[in-house]
Order: sequence, then C-alpha cells, then structure tokens
Amino acid sequence: MHTELKCDAIHHSQALIADVSVMSGAQLFMKQDLKITDTQIEILAGIINIYSLVGSLAAGRTSDWIGRRYTMVLAAAIFFAGALIMGLAPSYAVLMLGRFVAGVGVGYALMIAPVYTAEVAPTSARGLLTSFPEVFINTGVLLGYVSNYAFHGLPVHLSWRVMFLVGAVPPVFLALGVLAMPESPRWLVMQGRIGDARRVLSKTSDSPAEAEERLADIKKAIGIPEGVGDNNDDVVVVALKNKGTHGEGVWRDLLLRPTPPVRRILIACLGLQFFQQASGIDSVVLYSPRVFQKAGLQSDNNSLGATMAVGACKTLFILVATFFLDRVGRRPLLLTSAGGMVVSLVTLASALHAIDRQPAGQATPLAGVSIAAVLAFVASFSIGMGPIAWVYSSEIFPLRLRAQGCALGTAMNRITSGAITMSFISLYKAITFAGSFYVYAGIAAAGWVFMFFFLPETRGRSLEDTEKLFGGGGGQDSSREDEGDAPKKSTELTSSQQ
Repeated sequence: MHTELKCDAIHHSQALIADVSVMSGAQLFMKQDLKITDTQIEILAGIINIYSLVGSLAAGRTSDWIGRRYTMVLAAAIFFAGALIMGLAPSYAVLMLGRFVAGVGVGYALMIAPVYTAEVAPTSARGLLTSFPEVFINTGVLLGYVSNYAFHGLPVHLSWRVMFLVGAVPPVFLALGVLAMPESPRWLVMQGRIGDARRVLSKTSDSPAEAEERLADIKKAIGIPEGVGDNNDDVVVVALKNKGTHGEGVWRDLLLRPTPPVRRILIACLGLQFFQQASGIDSVVLYSPRVFQKAGLQSDNNSLGATMAVGACKTLFILVATFFLDRVGRRPLLLTSAGGMVVSLVTLASALHAIDRQPAGQATPLAGVSIAAVLAFVASFSIGMGPIAWVYSSEIFPLRLRAQGCALGTAMNRITSGAITMSFISLYKAITFAGSFYVYAGIAAAGWVFMFFFLPETRGRSLEDTEKLFGGGGGQDSSREDEGDAPKKSTELTSSQQ
C-alpha cells in the first residue's frame, strides 16, 4: 500500500530533471538556429541550477506553510510554464527567461520530493522508497536522450523546440496525480491534525502497531505529551498555534545559533551535496555528446546514440542502490560509489589524454575505452552518490528543521552543479578534456575521505532517532539551543487538554 501511495511523488522529479538531458542534445541545434556562441550555451545550460536556488530555498518555507503535497503541485505548474516558454522562445533572451521559470520548478521538486517520501515511508522501506525519485529522474534523463535522438532529424529550427515542448506534458499529469496522494503525517502533526496523521500512517505503515508507534515518535519529537490529541484534535490545533509550526525561527536555529548536533548534521548534508555535484556528474550528462565527439564519434547520430547508452546505464545501475540501501546500508554504497567514480574518471582522463597525442583517425580503440569509462562513471555514481545524497539529507535533520535544512542542501547541490556546468567548456578549453576529468577525480577522492570520516550509518533508524548519531538527544525540541521551550509547550498542552 505504501509503495502505491508514492508512485506520483517519485515520478514528480523525473519530468523536471529530464530537462538536463534534453539540453545536452538541444544545444547542438540551438546553437545553429539562434546563432549563439559556446559561452552563451555554457551559461544557458548551467544557469538553470543557479535559478533553481530560488525554488529550493523557497520550498522549505512553502512546504512548512501549505504542506508537502501542494508544494509538489506548485513545482509541476511552474516547470510546465518554463517548458512552454523555452519551447516557444523566439530569442536567446526569452529562452533565458524560460530557463529561469523552469529552474524555480526544478528547485522546488528537488527539495520536496525526497522530504515527502522520507516522511511518509515506514522505516523498513525508507531507503528503498526515498531513493525511488532518483530512479525516475534517471528514467527521465534516459527519455530526454531518446527524445534528442528521435527529433534530431527535424529541421534545425524545430528540433530543439519540440524537445523542450515534449517536456511540458508530464507535469500536467503529475500535478493531478499528486492531488490524489496523502499529506505528510509529520507535517499534519506539526499543524496539530493528529487524527488526519493517524489515518495516513495507518495506510503507509506495515501494521497498526507500527502506525501508532510512528505517531508517538512524531508527537514526542515535536513536543506533544503522550495522550494529547487522541480524543480532541482541535485542542492540539489551538495549543500549537504560534509554536513555530510554519517554519518560524528555523533559519536562526540552523545558521545563527545551531546546537553542536545540528551543526554536525548541517556539515554532513552540505558536504555530501557538494561532493555529489563537484565530481562532475552533470558535466558528463550535459556535455556527453562533446566528450564522445572528442573521443572520435564525429557524427551527431553516433554521439547522440552513445549518449542514450549513458542514460540507459545510469538508469539501470540506480536499481542497485534502490534495492540494497535497506540491506547493506548507506555508507558501504557511498564509499563504493565514490571509489568507482575516482577509478573511472582517472581512466577516462588518461584515455582522452592519449587520444590528444594520437594522429587523427588512429584513436579508435581508445574511443571504446573512453565510452566504457563514461559508462562506468555514471554506473558508479548511480549505485551510491546519486540517490543516497538525497536519501541521507532527508533523514538526518530534526523534524522542525527538516524542510529548510533539506532546502539548504538542495541549494548547495544546485550552486555546485551550476558552477560545474557553467565552467566546463571554459575548463576543457583551458586545460583539455583530460585535465578537466583529472580535476574531477581529485574532488571525488576528497569526497570519499569526507564520507568515511563524517557520515554515520542511518540504516534502520527512525527519522526521530537519527539525530542521536550526531550527538543529539533525539527528544523533543533538541534542535533548539534553549531547552526551556519544551517544558513550556508540554505544560500548555496539558492544561489545554484539561
């Protein structure tokens, strides 16, 4: 039952992030049609990540205010508008406007999808279900590559527009599907809607006993005494007014006066999101046709065909993480993933370096090595770094800080991705393709060290319990520096109940 309830949430990110792969092929024809330079393409491709900051930072407060479910609907509507603007853009300036609108939608989706799924999923399947957005993101990337290949034969002025317009269709169905899903039980409890939360938990838990246990843990984390709200939900609604249930004071407790456990959690989240992107995955996904052309696949047909293989490999190997997250844990998959990325990046860089030294037409075997290295890189990314960065970030924050904490992690992810994708063309022109991938390999190696020393295992822990791994108490309002608020809330609730 709980798997069915999340199908639309995990498809939600798919349609929005497929834009990255669409852009990888569309840029080849956009450049010819609009007569724009490589620098303009570089900015256009990467700027969506910077624009997505608006959505990711706003999504935390928005989802605390209107709920996780309606925030996903909003994300789909915004991206739909952006896709239409991009597909119909008559000029570079209007295309940039479309990238901005779509970027806001991407930011909303990246932040809210894993948070919603983690909050609805039972502990036994949280890793599986929270990693599913990455499965469908990669399916969307693959479909984007297929779209590029399918429409590349159209006239230049139509091909790239159709690629973008096709992306405007899925958000319509996703928005309608999301409306049929339940709201996050943790958000419902934060609003004092205990009865509604109990009904959702009864549908998304493995047993009635587990549903009651999860509800008790959520109430304890928020600071609602045992027994309060069991018979009179309205009392809890009144008692929780003005208690920070809409995200008030969260930025202060995250950034200005974080407790030591919250500070360690924030470092873990931001560091993991940084290394996920700084290792160059978006450069490979976005510019793979150029990489393959450098390796010797000169025609658009061949390079786009090889790029489809990248999408297929990335999608296939994400299933490894999906089905092993709750069996072997987060750390083993993360460390294996980062290690594989280092090896494949070094191999790719070495092959491209050797190709640079070969006369034209004599590098065919090395082209095969380069393609294999790219496939190994995206496979390594998909078994760990890709999905687990989102799973882990959505697990470790205390409930009151989760939405905005994940928003900060998403912001770090998008800033890093934007910096990487907006600099890749300039970087490889300055230090060659090989030099660029050697740099990414060094960053991935640093990421392995960071994860080894700073990220504890969260497998099998409830969301209300993971804070203990970072030195927190895991109890009510332990994210606050001033513990005096908790007893005050408990007293008020008890007296309100009497």
